[in-house]
Amino acid sequence: MKPIHILQAIIVTAIWGFNFVVAKVAMTHFTPLLLMAIRFTLVAAMLLPFVKVPWGNLRPLFFYSLVLGGIHFPLIFNGVRGVDASTASIAIQLQVPFASLLAMIFFKDKLGWRRAVGMAVAFAGVAVIAGVPDGRTSLPHVLMVIGAALAFAFSSIQLKWMGGDVDWKTLNAYMALFAVPQLAILSLIFEDNQVQQILTIDWLSVACLAFLAGAATILAYAFWYPLVQRFDVNQTIPFLMLVPIFGVGGGVLVLGEPLTWKLIVGGLLTLGGVGVIIVRRPRLVVGRSTT
Repeated sequence: MKPIHILQAIIVTAIWGFNFVVAKVAMTHFTPLLLMAIRFTLVAAMLLPFVKVPWGNLRPLFFYSLVLGGIHFPLIFNGVRGVDASTASIAIQLQVPFASLLAMIFFKDKLGWRRAVGMAVAFAGVAVIAGVPDGRTSLPHVLMVIGAALAFAFSSIQLKWMGGDVDWKTLNAYMALFAVPQLAILSLIFEDNQVQQILTIDWLSVACLAFLAGAATILAYAFWYPLVQRFDVNQTIPFLMLVPIFGVGGGVLVLGEPLTWKLIVGGLLTLGGVGVIIVRRPRLVVGRSTT
């Protein structure tokens, strides 16, 4: 990889890591489900004019949107609402061991003792973060983030089933299109004051929406997918370990979250376990954003 490609990868991981911070700020005004519904409305509006209708993949894309729009995003954003951005950015890394487990189940991928140890260490790291009381970490919300990681890992299985026929623009455009009504209905059921939230939107909330839709979804994917297509998995995927570093850094510097011993120890354990799994190059790895 040339320096420009390394810089490109770092920019993507910085955007995805800082995304947790932006989400926390956005949810000081918006409820989580309404925030996601508006975000993906913007994504669909920006991408749909530039893609063709994927007639042969509409059904798998719809089911893909059910997992992400109906399960992953409601869980991750409701989870982030109740925990620090730092904690969420580390806990969501369990998507990698979950992806390896699902690959073993669905694709008969051999696990191996090294990856099994890596998984155990990664889960132990999150257990350290969630299991030591500190007055800031809500276990139910951490469990939501972990559930979101599992749903996201399953969406990787769905992508594997779809093959390489769907490019990133079409994937994001139609996932967003199908996800909007799901998120809107869930918002109407579980949230209230949607009209008031929209009518009283301020410039900070607009900036957060622009980042979530424009930077974290469109710009980041535009930078990331050419790297994934051009370079081997073992050259690109390790960069994703920078995501929680930017997430923790952003949480500490921007939101004033404390850098506690359990966050450091749990984070190192989680990233160490994830690193072992990545180095062992499983058949299925997660190379996309989770927020």
